[in-house]
Amino acid sequence: MDISRVDLNLLVYLDVLLREKNVTKAANHLGITQPAMSNGLRRLRDLFDDPLLVRTSEGMTATERATELQPMVRSILSEIEQAVQQKTSFSAHESQRVFRIMASDYAESCLMPRVLRRIRQEAPNVILDVLTPSDVSFEDVEQGRLDMAINRFDKIPQSFHQKTLWTEYFACLMNVRNPILQDPFTLDSYLEASHIWVSKTGFGVGVGVNPKDVQRLGWVDEALGLMERKRHISVFTRHYQVAMLLAEQHDLIATLPSRAAWLQKDNPQLVIKPPPFDIPPFELKMAWSPLLQHNADHQWLRRLVAAVAEEVDEEFADFGRQFEAREPDGPHRSER
Repeated sequence: MDISRVDLNLLVYLDVLLREKNVTKAANHLGITQPAMSNGLRRLRDLFDDPLLVRTSEGMTATERATELQPMVRSILSEIEQAVQQKTSFSAHESQRVFRIMASDYAESCLMPRVLRRIRQEAPNVILDVLTPSDVSFEDVEQGRLDMAINRFDKIPQSFHQKTLWTEYFACLMNVRNPILQDPFTLDSYLEASHIWVSKTGFGVGVGVNPKDVQRLGWVDEALGLMERKRHISVFTRHYQVAMLLAEQHDLIATLPSRAAWLQKDNPQLVIKPPPFDIPPFELKMAWSPLLQHNADHQWLRRLVAAVAEEVDEEFADFGRQFEAREPDGPHRSER
């Protein structure tokens, strides 16, 4: 095929069509008429000798060939955008830009206060808009409407860029007068206590919890389920700060990421202990759109967030070792 005869605008059409999976929505996104987009889809089908999008009971569905093309097309367009984009430097001190970051409640508590402090030092006129996972979608990230998402991700779109900020283990937070502390802190005594559950948050609107559905309760309960054990949960919350406040009640235990527990290290009412069983660690990551990969403003933000995360990791290191993997002959050992 002679590439000079290919209308590269068709790749833009294909990129939007595969994202929207709707001709009308794709046309509106590009500011063209629906017939023009339909004609573009017809030309794309001729170009690739494939229907690309087919109508099913669930709406327009991408074919296998279209699914293969999507990351390649996104990559090609990103490179073109980089080539034609005017190179500009980012002046942090003068910038008045608004950066929008989605952060889980855990990340917002452990990381964002320090990020904001650094931003105010280096870029005093920059505004930080922190959103929750339920406020946004992967599409918002993909299209660059959101600068960055910081969370623990089970799965993210292949086209996204990502960076691990740190690896996190778990800790138990409880009142210093909790009766459980009168005896050795074992798995049996842990299971006899009452517990605070904190959600693992992802994208989309949350729903109520079914206490009997262990597979949907998250890291702690899945780990117990592997041992065919179950804890008694007295309260469910979606906020780590609330869980830490509730842990001050004399008979409740909050099992939560160790850096979140670390925030309470100077609270005289609380004690922090390693869990008496293995809970697999997770990674906190930041993810962003390929559309922003080469943007100077965004590169500055990514460097700043990564640097702050490294500072937190270094400060936490000595305290955090007690929650990491035990030696094989120790009381318990985590898979890494």
